[in-house]
Amino acid sequence: MEQKLKLLVCGDVRGRLKSFFARIENVNKKSGPFDLVLCVGDFFGTNPEVEVLQEYKRNIKTVAAPVYILGPTRKELAQYYADTQDGDICTNLSYLGKRGVYTTSGGLKIAYLSGNAQETGSNEWTYSKADAIAVRDSCLASKANMGDFRGIDILLTSQWPFGMQEKVKESCKLVSWLANAVKPRYHFCGMNDEFYESPPYRNLPDKNTQMELATRFVGLASFGNPEKKKHIYALSITPVEKMRVLELIQKTTDEIPSPYQNLSLLAESGTTNKEEKRDDQYFYDMSTPDDNRRNKRRSNDPNQHQQNNQKRGRPTFDQETCWFCLSAGSIEKHLIISVGDHFYLALAKGPITETHILILSITHIQCAALLSEPQWAELVRFKQALVQFYADRDQKVFFYERNFKTGHLQINAIGIDDNVAWKIQHVLEDKGEEYSVQLEKVPKLTAPSDLPERGPYFVAELPDDTVILTRQMKGFPLHFGREIICADNLLNCEEKADWRQCNCTKEEEDEMVKNFRESFKPYDFTV
Repeated sequence: MEQKLKLLVCGDVRGRLKSFFARIENVNKKSGPFDLVLCVGDFFGTNPEVEVLQEYKRNIKTVAAPVYILGPTRKELAQYYADTQDGDICTNLSYLGKRGVYTTSGGLKIAYLSGNAQETGSNEWTYSKADAIAVRDSCLASKANMGDFRGIDILLTSQWPFGMQEKVKESCKLVSWLANAVKPRYHFCGMNDEFYESPPYRNLPDKNTQMELATRFVGLASFGNPEKKKHIYALSITPVEKMRVLELIQKTTDEIPSPYQNLSLLAESGTTNKEEKRDDQYFYDMSTPDDNRRNKRRSNDPNQHQQNNQKRGRPTFDQETCWFCLSAGSIEKHLIISVGDHFYLALAKGPITETHILILSITHIQCAALLSEPQWAELVRFKQALVQFYADRDQKVFFYERNFKTGHLQINAIGIDDNVAWKIQHVLEDKGEEYSVQLEKVPKLTAPSDLPERGPYFVAELPDDTVILTRQMKGFPLHFGREIICADNLLNCEEKADWRQCNCTKEEEDEMVKNFRESFKPYDFTV
């Protein structure tokens, strides 16, 4: 039997950070440990206790369990999200993003939509029809054959859905449409200072699923409200993808009809905007020019993401806006070398050498520890192909993954000449001492379970099958892997440790990709 995940969901915290963190710690000790804490509604409020947050940012204190929050609901609240790095506010406190789908290490699928609706356009504190459609499409993205969709586990929205309860102050038909479309097992929201839990309601079958799935709606009051209305909700849940169909469709005596079935909701007939259409095969056509996206630069360094955040909003886990998802509009297609079923190869942005490659997951997966067996098997095939490719050029390949300050799985691969490859371990250990990073040797990686499932890590796979890992990521240098490669007793190009010093023109990148693709053909199992 699959082990259930334990969650807490909290209503609007509104800046009461000291009492909130204390409450989470207390509940976690008494009834935990909890896998996740999810916060809906307004987390920061108009006058948040920022001095309390600074203690957590400086690691003087630590949040007791992983907490994920929604985005700002008003313009004046956006300032409190300005200095997040890939969503991290501090250890164990993360901003999910404005919209998207987040899959936990345990397989739980959480869709989210922050802010308040507006008719046209959107910003950090509002969303439009296109945003709601994008969340729906991200939920359906993993199901190529419609009719197999089982719904998702949890939907988090700032606003209440229209039609759920008459007495709420604010509600939105777009939220109703989204809930009706993605069929969550639980739908949580805040902002109305009311607690309301509906009996489970039955969703009608549609083109995406032939099953009648049930949803339980929970609206939460604000944290610490004087009326003592319920503001924290605990649940244990098995991810929907791990449940039997019989369990999903089983009915209970207290069920009610869907509150949305007689409403006139979103009509999509007018959504002809290219941004609202998904074309899952688009990126497989590598010969088609991508003129409309040439000014969008794809980076393998989160510092660049940070610089671009002011232009493109806070980082999210949305497949349509991720820098590395193949279905994203922000990817630079001309860097792609080879595409498999689960992974693709691309030239690294700011490559150290002309054969500095990234192995990236096609769909949105945060790190290798979260891969399924088929995904891991294909990753191994790509690694083996690269090992042979470099070996035929009298080189050994060095792989490393940094699961820290990045939202998408990316593994660096680079060839090191045979005569100096033996120095990699010594350089790595020297760099560890330089930065006071505690490194440990671990057995050769044979499965995702060999990597830390919880928390960030850095792992390096050396040519002699030595694997070196660290979980100590406080103050971890983002260029650690590149600094090893560029050290004076390896490639001797320390000026290239910062990828921005290695920027190439698009023409130069095109030439490097063309050359690598041609050379790699004999080893490429995807062609």
